Amino acid sequence: MNNFFQNYKEDLIIAGLVIVAVIALLYLTNRLHKWLVKQENERFPGENSRPVFMVKRILNILWIVLGLIALSAIFVNSGYQDTLIHNFKLVLYLGVLSVCTIVFASTVNLWFKRSVQKKISLNEDPTSIKFLRYVAVFSIYSVGLLFFLLAFPSLRGVAQTALGGAGVIAIIAGIASQEALANVVGGVFIISFKPFRIGDRIKISDNMVGTVTDITMRHTVIRNFENKMIVIPNAIINKEKLINYDLGELKCCERIEIGISYDSNVVLAKKIMQEECENHPLILDDRSAEEKKQKLPIVKTALISLNDSSVTIRAWAWANNYSDSFQLRIDVLESVKLRFEQEGIEIPFPYRTLVMKKEKEDVK
Repeated sequence: MNNFFQNYKEDLIIAGLVIVAVIALLYLTNRLHKWLVKQENERFPGENSRPVFMVKRILNILWIVLGLIALSAIFVNSGYQDTLIHNFKLVLYLGVLSVCTIVFASTVNLWFKRSVQKKISLNEDPTSIKFLRYVAVFSIYSVGLLFFLLAFPSLRGVAQTALGGAGVIAIIAGIASQEALANVVGGVFIISFKPFRIGDRIKISDNMVGTVTDITMRHTVIRNFENKMIVIPNAIINKEKLINYDLGELKCCERIEIGISYDSNVVLAKKIMQEECENHPLILDDRSAEEKKQKLPIVKTALISLNDSSVTIRAWAWANNYSDSFQLRIDVLESVKLRFEQEGIEIPFPYRTLVMKKEKEDVK
């Protein structure tokens, strides 16, 4: 045993130093992680600490792998020393590159988030900055991936070509027919031509109505009135016809329609609908000066169709915006229903006449 320690004394000392160094680095990394999380919570409350956690895990794995390589170099033959040194440098390069990429991307992302919050506080449109944030973060990770590929000789040609710029055209040509590029181009078109912005209320179909909360490189996110998120690919939303309630003039005309029976008094029904609309606090007087001079009513009503078992009366009621018009509609429908019941105006339901086969035979 004494001979063993005498022969391998230097190697054992070096191995002990390597183990102590790895343990010290792991301890310092964990302490640094706790300090960064604390600083982040104090300076940027509510921010996601996932990047800091990822950096911690990468560094911990890096120290362990480097320590194992260093320990291996002690006990292998000198012929493998060059290979271990190469692997040591490769792992160190990949680890440092990964950490730098995550830190840089997180810093840029945080700066863009602060810019978005600043624009929102100033009541300015943050749509362009939010979209540029996704572009910038995606670009940083893409460049980091290309430098990652440079570390491997078999993939070095692909990375150098892409970094050189000639590969960009080849990549675009290769995926031109794919939906991914269509979504990216769609996002660029939305940001450039602004058919809608973040915060706008839009309607794509009866099932897709809500407020735009985010526009990414791939999709647009809409929060509907049930507080559910609707994710629509940019390529699809660019092809759809949509209604933007916040584009241009905000005032909105709500068409309120109610069917009454043929026996009911149409003139009285029109008068009730007009009164209930005009008495609502959210009604907007959209009459011109000439119409006011002629003392025309604020709300126009008319009989618009004769149906199988009812006649339909419509009221055109204006409100300041879409939210007010929706509230106006539901309130007026309820108040008109109550007034119709008081005045004896019937809201009909479909009638069906059934002829029993036995009765028909008896008649014959």
